[in-house]
Amino acid sequence: MDWFRRVMMGRYGNDQLSIALLVFYVVLSIAAQVTHLYVIMLIAYIPLVLCFYRMLSRNTGRRYQENVRFLKYWNPVQLRLYNFGKRMKDRKTHRYFKCPNCSSMLRVPRGKGKISITCPMCKKEFVKKT
Repeated sequence: MDWFRRVMMGRYGNDQLSIALLVFYVVLSIAAQVTHLYVIMLIAYIPLVLCFYRMLSRNTGRRYQENVRFLKYWNPVQLRLYNFGKRMKDRKTHRYFKCPNCSSMLRVPRGKGKISITCPMCKKEFVKKT
């Protein structure tokens, strides 16, 4: 294993963008197997090659900046997916409403009838049926 450590010394390694490229490669290769279109398989090799290029690159500053740009777009998507999963888990016990004034999401218990909801951010009060 010492030889691998010597090879990777000074190299960038993997990060979130590399993992996303690998996942994209797997999705494209599965799509190619299902549809029997080998053109898709050839296109799927592009993210795989980019992933290995990034991992073995010695230009760590440039790879870091690429990852920062990727995370700028990925983090909001990841947050929305996380919040959606949380809402799906709570859907039997709670309802979610958006404040008409400040657009913040409010969680209220389900089955309380028509209630007055006060937004903790802007103190706006509105009536909704739970």
